[in-house]
Amino acid sequence: MMMSRARLTETDIRRLVKAEDEEERAAAAHKLCRAMDRNELDPIEREAAQKIMRVLAADAAELVRRALAVTLKSSDLLPRDVAQKLARDADTIALPILGFSPVFTDEDLIEVIRVGDAARQTAVAGRPFVSRDLGEVIASEGVQEAVRTLAANDNADVSEKAMATSVDRFPEGDVVTALAYRKVLPVAITERLINLASEAVREHLVTRHALSADTAIQLATGARERATVDLIDQAGASQDIAEFAAQMNARKALTASLLLRALARGVMPLFEHGIAELSGVPHHRAWLMIHDAGPLGLKAIYDRAGLPPRLFPAFRAGVDTWREMVAEDAGLDRERFQRRMLERFLTQRPHTGRDDTAYLLEKLDYGPAEDILIGAANAA
Repeated sequence: MMMSRARLTETDIRRLVKAEDEEERAAAAHKLCRAMDRNELDPIEREAAQKIMRVLAADAAELVRRALAVTLKSSDLLPRDVAQKLARDADTIALPILGFSPVFTDEDLIEVIRVGDAARQTAVAGRPFVSRDLGEVIASEGVQEAVRTLAANDNADVSEKAMATSVDRFPEGDVVTALAYRKVLPVAITERLINLASEAVREHLVTRHALSADTAIQLATGARERATVDLIDQAGASQDIAEFAAQMNARKALTASLLLRALARGVMPLFEHGIAELSGVPHHRAWLMIHDAGPLGLKAIYDRAGLPPRLFPAFRAGVDTWREMVAEDAGLDRERFQRRMLERFLTQRPHTGRDDTAYLLEKLDYGPAEDILIGAANAA
């Protein structure tokens, strides 16, 4: 019944069993394996299919065994004992199985890392999913290429411990770069990488990942990195923006200019926490005075924070613009909300300093290409 559903002919079976030409047998093996994998099999058919796989795995021709490995590399139909047998075969057979087969346990894969060569370790490190335990073994015992592959694999559950071990073992070159380009990095790892990475990779780290306030301030005020670190972006990426604001205040970096730039870019939490920090008022009270205390609330908390009176109209314009944007609820994502906010703020010609205006215009230039094209079309 399975064979009829799989649409295999007697000629296919004859080619598989009797053909002396290994290319012909390999073609038949590929067709059979693909058919078995694509059809729903009942328990009896599944058992029969797996017997056929064991026969194919013992075929003397490497080409036949490779057809089996490549065709069923991602299938859970392949028996575990067959997968283990193929994993000890030639590289052309073993690597596809090690890189994809879901039938291996973590214990199977850890053994490969401990006894396998560089190619096999690297295949395991690049699997569609790598568990945390397996990742830690790769980081501590794998060759450099396997560790680099693990670091570059965003589907791998790489713990902070594994990242730290990787940096300890390979503090230069591709491992550091691969870690830097992961989608998510702990703050401590990001800061270690900044000290090791090239200028281009450092640029990526400080614009895509969160830093502690102390490190961000140091980099922002350093001569070499001045153009690469934006404290507003760093505050927006912080997990604890209240602590970030407090540290910035302690380092005398929580200035009126910084808060105005944050407000103009729509980063309201930094403005709120910054005002609260400078005024010595709890955040919930500062929030009420900014948003829900009538027209005089903002002025009162602003004055208490000790910010320059001449800049208050610009702050007032920023808060009003933000409220209008929120009330519209246009369904914009965070990036486009902030860009639209910045556009509207600048069209009001607020009385900001020359440096602040230059900064905001520069940020406007960095907006998504899609928005720039839409703006150009509307202008036309």
